[in-house]
Amino acid sequence: MSSPIPYYLPMPRWEAGARARLTQAAYELYFERGFEDVTVAEIAARAGLTKRTFFRYFEDKREVLFSGASAFQDAVVGLVVDASEDVAPIDAVVAALAAGGSTLTELGEGARGRQRLIDSSSELQEREMIKMVALTRAIDDALQRRGVPESVASITAQAGVAVFQTAFERWARQDAPDEFSHLIYSTLDELRAAVHPAEPDGSGAARRATTTRDR
Repeated sequence: MSSPIPYYLPMPRWEAGARARLTQAAYELYFERGFEDVTVAEIAARAGLTKRTFFRYFEDKREVLFSGASAFQDAVVGLVVDASEDVAPIDAVVAALAAGGSTLTELGEGARGRQRLIDSSSELQEREMIKMVALTRAIDDALQRRGVPESVASITAQAGVAVFQTAFERWARQDAPDEFSHLIYSTLDELRAAVHPAEPDGSGAARRATTTRDR
């Protein structure tokens, strides 16, 4: 499975700041030529800036694609922490990721283009994996702050992020994609069905897979 977390996409319009210009230039070049065939010097030149300026804002050319990780993570963690006390841990996590993912998928083809870049580069896949691990750990910590036992928090965070990954991957591959909230909750239902297979009378997973999708 690829690692489809597009929380660092550029917005359609940019202010005139150097970071914005560099990000816009990088995406333009990556989409035109592919990630591997673009240099930092070329990004800086396209933006009308210098390499020195580039490195003031980004560690390397990969980080342009991931520079919003902290903001996304903070937003998701905040939603998990603030969820109602009567919401189950997995539902709190998936609701938070559904909210973030729904906003990101509004970027449409930009989100799909970014995913294609990641899929084409082992360097980007490695960087994405690092960010995913950090997100999972942050959600784990947020759950423990809610009073969830450590072992339960860990497995819940991992499951929630896996559900998010799967749902976004499905969204990115669809020509006319469903709403992300629908995809992530249907993926959660699939996970619940795998854990609690339907009973002979047709109950079981179908009855237990109540989600918060309609809230």
